[in-house]
Amino acid sequence: MDARVAVLASGVGSNLQALLDDVVVGRKVALVVSDHSDSPALERARDARVKDVFLDPGKHESRDEYDRELLELLRGEDVTHVVLAGWMRILGPEVVEAYRWRMLNIHPSLLPAFPGDNAVKAAIDYGVKVAGVTVHFVEEQVDHGPIILQESIPVLRTDDEWELRARIQELEHRIYRVAIRAMLEDRIEVFGRYVTIDEAGGW
Repeated sequence: MDARVAVLASGVGSNLQALLDDVVVGRKVALVVSDHSDSPALERARDARVKDVFLDPGKHESRDEYDRELLELLRGEDVTHVVLAGWMRILGPEVVEAYRWRMLNIHPSLLPAFPGDNAVKAAIDYGVKVAGVTVHFVEEQVDHGPIILQESIPVLRTDDEWELRARIQELEHRIYRVAIRAMLEDRIEVFGRYVTIDEAGGW
């Protein structure tokens, strides 16, 4: 069965747009899901003629109930892989287990430094000399799964949060599609927490 990718996005969807524009990944995106009805990510999906679904958290009494409906949606659309692109909800163990090693997240720091929200601001406030991006598998613990790719950039003395964030986003748009292509082409192997990528499929 051909790969069918679902992208989960809560916000603006700039990473989603970079994936939709990619000649390989874009053809595999079959579904975009958001937990915000006004998320621009949904409009980006419609513009690309990809099915978009607003899954309303307010209609669910618990996270588990929300996760069950999300999982039903993914299975109903024959989704084979899941990509988080600015998804701001914690996924429970049922969803994680259903897509273990087939679900990726991207985080705007060099994990394990600065997990969670506001990572770029935290890096600026801490005074780090180097910041960057991490692509990792999704596990039950937030921003904790085995690391697939990382790339760093220097933090300039003149950087504020927004300037650094903009440069980090450029990195995100480039390396996320590389990691996703590797996942879709079965070029990733996991040994405990150590991940290798067969580069033969093209970087």
